[in-house]
Amino acid sequence: MKIWVDADACPGVIKEIIFKAATRTQIYTTLVANHAMRIPPGEYIQFIQVTSGFDVADDEIVKHIEKHDLLISSDIPLADEVIEKGATVLSPRGELLTKENIRARLNMRDFLDTLRSSGIDTGGQAAMSQGDRQLFANQLDKILTAALRKRM
Repeated sequence: MKIWVDADACPGVIKEIIFKAATRTQIYTTLVANHAMRIPPGEYIQFIQVTSGFDVADDEIVKHIEKHDLLISSDIPLADEVIEKGATVLSPRGELLTKENIRARLNMRDFLDTLRSSGIDTGGQAAMSQGDRQLFANQLDKILTAALRKRM
């Protein structure tokens, strides 16, 4: 298993949790973004900077992600693509995206896009709370613990 991070929109506090988990579990982790970012030194964490452009980072992730890898992303269309490849997807808010719930999430995303394009203010996501961070950390720990058990 490898961890892939859609890093352009991933909150810094979530990246810190990911960095600690990657180092602790010795699971290779790759952040992909179209702008430069600092990552801590270490053999288990790497960064790929892609050119700017629509879905360039997403395409890079889809190209390399494999069955049983983990993607950290809130991008619903990207999540749908990697779930089809057999990867696991965890949002930065700790929601596990699966074959069972991704279609509903895609439909809601499309509905909200339609409302926004009609000029209706749909608001935005609430600020990330301590509960969101804790849920993410707990879910990540569950996923990584299960992967490490399979490795043994």
